[in-house]
Amino acid sequence: MNYECDPRAVQPYLPAGTELDAWNNTHYVSMVGFLFLDTRVRGLAIPLHRNFEEVNLRFYVRYKANGAWRRGVVFIKELVPRWAIATVARSVYGENYQCLPMRHNVAPPTSNALSIVQYEWRHQRQWNAMRATIAGVPRLLVAGSEEEFISEHYWGYTRQRSGRTMEYRVDHPSWRVWHAEGATLQCDAASLYGPAFAEVLSTAPKSAFVAEGSEVSVMMGRPLDLVTSGA
Repeated sequence: MNYECDPRAVQPYLPAGTELDAWNNTHYVSMVGFLFLDTRVRGLAIPLHRNFEEVNLRFYVRYKANGAWRRGVVFIKELVPRWAIATVARSVYGENYQCLPMRHNVAPPTSNALSIVQYEWRHQRQWNAMRATIAGVPRLLVAGSEEEFISEHYWGYTRQRSGRTMEYRVDHPSWRVWHAEGATLQCDAASLYGPAFAEVLSTAPKSAFVAEGSEVSVMMGRPLDLVTSGA
């Protein structure tokens, strides 16, 4: 689910060396639900931690390396259902993970019947949810489209406690997508993400779609060696 956002809301989260990225002069934050299957860390499967949900709130940035722009994402917060997953992700990538009870209902549509894709998480004794209704078959991304902009960011950037920026690459093939016939978010955004995002996430999303998914590889991060100058 993609929401038009005032860039001032995400500016405090911007890692050093990156700048905000926009599509058609519009800045976005996105609520994204993932279902991870057969997850492995450096090739090793961890029992009871292979299949799990994740819901994240993210925005879009770019970073210039060797004269070319790398398009990436910055996560404001990532929700997962297991403490060990959150702990490893915080220690390896420095991301803002939080462990909450979660559940999901993910089933692709059959024939022309409607299907509801749903992720839920319990926060402060209340179940929150994001839902999208889809039908038909997925289609290829259109070059230059909003859906391509949202999906085709292959780098992650995070600000470390030291103030340095860590960069990591995410590899996957281009995904096919379903346009959402309807999408709703029920979330106590103020307590979970802070007042800066409460108003944005209380409105209807500007767009919503469901991606088919694929095998994904997340590379180890590396700190950026930024050169700064001052008067």
